[in-house]
Formats: sequence, structure tokens, C-alpha cells
Amino acid sequence: MKSLRSVVLGTGSSLPARVVTNAELTERVDTSDEWIVQRTGIRQRYLAGPEETTSVLGTRAAQAALDDAGLSADDIDLVICATSTPDHTFPSTATQIQAALGIRQGAAFDLQAVCAGFVFAVTTADKFLTTGGARRALVIGAETFSRIVDWEDRTTCVLFGDGAGAIVLEAREAEAAEGRGVLASSLRSDGRHREKLYVDGGPGSTGTTGHLRMEGREVFRFAVGSVTDVIVDALERAGATAGDLDWFVPHQANRRIIEASADKIGIARDKIVLTVDRHGNTSAASIPLALDVARRDGRIREGDLVMIEAIGGGFSWGAALIRW
Repeated sequence: MKSLRSVVLGTGSSLPARVVTNAELTERVDTSDEWIVQRTGIRQRYLAGPEETTSVLGTRAAQAALDDAGLSADDIDLVICATSTPDHTFPSTATQIQAALGIRQGAAFDLQAVCAGFVFAVTTADKFLTTGGARRALVIGAETFSRIVDWEDRTTCVLFGDGAGAIVLEAREAEAAEGRGVLASSLRSDGRHREKLYVDGGPGSTGTTGHLRMEGREVFRFAVGSVTDVIVDALERAGATAGDLDWFVPHQANRRIIEASADKIGIARDKIVLTVDRHGNTSAASIPLALDVARRDGRIREGDLVMIEAIGGGFSWGAALIRW
């Protein structure tokens, strides 16, 4: 069997209609625009309305990615949706998106690694594609975190937003890919830290949805101190260095975390794609949202070397290196 590569064909995104500024949040909780911007870099976020479910946002993003790739539902035989906020306990959000798009072949399933979900999903899709398990994959990150934040907790409710992003990957023979595609990835998890970022509910425990709980300082410390190992590993696997990167597209959680991580690795700040200011933390949706923004505004171009990276609850974290 010839060597295969997973090549990016298109991107798409979807955001709810409602924009919520920091100023609006100050009317709801004891906080200030200055406090939020200084500590996180966030100035606004999008919050989903009652009809803007995770599957609805995910479907819109997926359709936009298909349109961008010039493909139809008949061209896709794998759908993976990274989400921690599914419409239902089951069936999966991916099957809802699959049905909404009219995809009738292949597999569709959800993947849950919280904010690291999209990196895990890209890595999973890449394994399907490069081993002949699928031809073309829709990889989606979709979240409605506004449904699970505690709106009485001013330290966390100001951080999160809703949205969805998607990419289309296609299996190509390595020679035909001309160096493009997913070059390397690296994933990690350490469940000893699970109580530092979690939701205090679930159908198998409390029988309730629960709310997000976070030890912010511990998450910050771990994100900056430990997560860069996967970036280094992915670069080494591909025979590349930080200096080779054209763009660094990390999970958009906190501007201070993003810049500190880039500084530690030696990634120039002008190579960072930042959308946290306008989107807030959209969990698994943040990276595909940022990729779509940077591709459509002309920053990310064919041939560019792009690193995506994220950490999520668990802790789980990962990185993937992609030649666009």
C-alpha cells in the first residue's frame, strides 16, 4: 500500500447571532472590562440562542467547509465531531450533523477531550485516512459552553463563548500531496488533574447537567509549564523546528497562556493567530474557528506550516503539525 497523507481541502465556521461584550457582563456579575481584558485578552464572545444548538452550529460550520472545499455530502465518508456539550446524551452530535448534511455513507461519531478535542479529532481522522479507513473526513469542533457555565461564578462565566468550526481532510498519496497534509501529531492525558477543570454533573453521577468548575491558577500553571512537550514532540517527529513554523494556532483560552507558551518554545508572537479577543474560549471549537478566520483573511496559505495545540480538562493535551 502506498503511503498516504491527510490534506486539508477546506475550512468553515459558524457563530451564534448574539454578541455579548464585557460591558454587558458587568451588568450581570461583579467584574469589569479592564479586569477581563487584562487577565484573558477577551473583549467579547458569542452566546447561542435556544435554537442554536451544538448540532445546528456544527452543521453550519461543516456545510461552509464543504462549500469551501467544493465538495458535496456524497464525497464524505467520515464525520468526527469534537464536543463536550452535545445536544443529547445520545445519539452523537456527529450523527445529527451527518443526517442534516445528507451524508449517507461511512461512520460518524463524537470525540470528547474538552478544549483539546479538535486536536484529538484531527489526529483520529488522520489515522483513518492514512490507513485506508476513509477517503474524506469532516472534522468539526462545536460547543455551546454557555449552557454549562455557572453564571454566578464571575471567574469562569466571563471566559467562555459558543461556536463551531470545521475542516475537510482528504487522503492522498504522499507523492501527489507534494509535502502537504498532517505531518505529525502528539497527544497526552493525565487523569490525576481531572478535578482542576471539570463539570460537576452528568447522567451517570448526579443525573443533572452540572456546571463548569475550574482552578484557574492550576490550569494556567500546567498549561504554560507542561503542555509545550507535545509541540516539541510533534516538531521532532516531522523533523522541523519552531523557526520553521509559518503560523501557530493554539486553543484560544487566554492570551497570557498563548503568549507564554509561544515564548517558551521560541515561536515569534507575530506568528500567533489570536481570536480569543472576539470569540472567548469556545473549547473544541476554538482552533477550527481560528483556522477559518486566518485562512479566509489570507494569512494561512497553501504550503504554510501550521501548528495547532490545545489543553483541556482531564488534563488532556495535544498538538498537530500541518503543511497547508
